[in-house]
Amino acid sequence: MYYTYMLRCSDNSIYTGMTNDLEKRFYEHLSKSKLGAKYTKSHSVIKLEIAWTSKEKSLSCKLEYQIKTLSKPQKEALISDKRLSNYFSGKLDCRRYRCIKI
Repeated sequence: MYYTYMLRCSDNSIYTGMTNDLEKRFYEHLSKSKLGAKYTKSHSVIKLEIAWTSKEKSLSCKLEYQIKTLSKPQKEALISDKRLSNYFSGKLDCRRYRCIKI
């Protein structure tokens, strides 16, 4: 199982990433571990906003890329309504992803 996730940082910015171990990766970002992302070392993470699961790593990477192309207002809207099809219909097979409850 792979996860594509969005984190809220203390400056209200949003970080998007992917992993196969969401709990471990969240802790790496939160603790500013050397294994965490460069971005989250300088932007303190305050919470996990949303995550989607997929069965293949390539699907997770594709979703991460597509989310990163969105504007900040679009990312905020995606977090609120959770429906990938509103943003990526025609770009991704949105049925291959499942939003998980945070």
